[in-house]
Amino acid sequence: MNKILIDLKNISKSFDGQMVLDDLNLSIRENEFLTLLGPSGCGKTTTLRILGGFETPDKGSVIFDGADITSLPPNKRQLNTVFQKYALFPHMTIAENIAFGLKIKKKSKSYIEDKIQYALKLVNLDGYGKRMPDSLSGGQQQRIAIARAIVNEPKVLLLDEPLGALDLKLRQDMQYELIRLKNELGITFIYVTHDQEEALTMSDTIVVMNQGYIQQTGSPEKIYNEPENAFVADFIGDSNIISSIMLEDKLVEILGIPFPCVDTGFGCNKPVDVVIRPEDVILSASGSGRINGVVTHIIFKGVHYEMEVMAGGFEWLVHSTSMFPVGTKVGVDVAPFNIQIMNRPASEDEEAAGINE
Repeated sequence: MNKILIDLKNISKSFDGQMVLDDLNLSIRENEFLTLLGPSGCGKTTTLRILGGFETPDKGSVIFDGADITSLPPNKRQLNTVFQKYALFPHMTIAENIAFGLKIKKKSKSYIEDKIQYALKLVNLDGYGKRMPDSLSGGQQQRIAIARAIVNEPKVLLLDEPLGALDLKLRQDMQYELIRLKNELGITFIYVTHDQEEALTMSDTIVVMNQGYIQQTGSPEKIYNEPENAFVADFIGDSNIISSIMLEDKLVEILGIPFPCVDTGFGCNKPVDVVIRPEDVILSASGSGRINGVVTHIIFKGVHYEMEVMAGGFEWLVHSTSMFPVGTKVGVDVAPFNIQIMNRPASEDEEAAGINE
């Protein structure tokens, strides 16, 4: 496993008395693609700005490769930031934009020339050096912004919602482009987005944030399949979240019906939240499932049908390649390993902090 390159220790930050980050701790490994994911106002961009040196934390420290860089200005850090707005200089050619940071560092003309050609090749814009920014599409401008950051040979690239202004097809193309760049360059990417699909597609590690707290850190698979609390389950993809009772190890009561599950250690007769993904709900002929229900709504989504099924007094969201027309009586079931059990937070404060002990 790669060594830890960045350590954020006990970071707190307020703006106008409003707490944005509260005692945040996060370790980031070398050559990792780490995504900070969460809704607007969750603290993800503030975390990125503290890393980049654009904000100073009220409390805590930023450790980079073993050295404390908390009070170091942005231009002294081995980090480069790519913003959503690209921030290209409109009066400069593409080559001049890319060379800007290298000229400030007083690099030789031949070195700069080599770097420009290398960067343009890397972002698949070979031969664009003499063009002006306004002659480029949004996706091309974004790639130039990335090229400009790359030529400075940062150890870390910080990307603040860099694909937010692009249309869907271009955004998907750029996601693959970023994965390729990260693999070719061997540098650490720290990426901010509120787009769950983007995070799941690109990341080695996802950090889900809400109200200044980290809710869960893990691989895309772990975050999706094993959410640690209701916020994560609800924010990453669609979920059926049902208040239930853990009867005993490996047995949970959902809507009054006992369901076998695989979780242990929650105690006996304890209130819990159960998460069941829509694609894990099994529909069958009426009477053959654990709960009987009726299909109340259906939409064709191309790959699957999205149905709403009223069963046990709860409206289940179901994704299936089999179609059950509205009004069809069905049986509803779930395999034990597709039932995810979570402790129910005792208060709203605990919920925000992601406390689920």
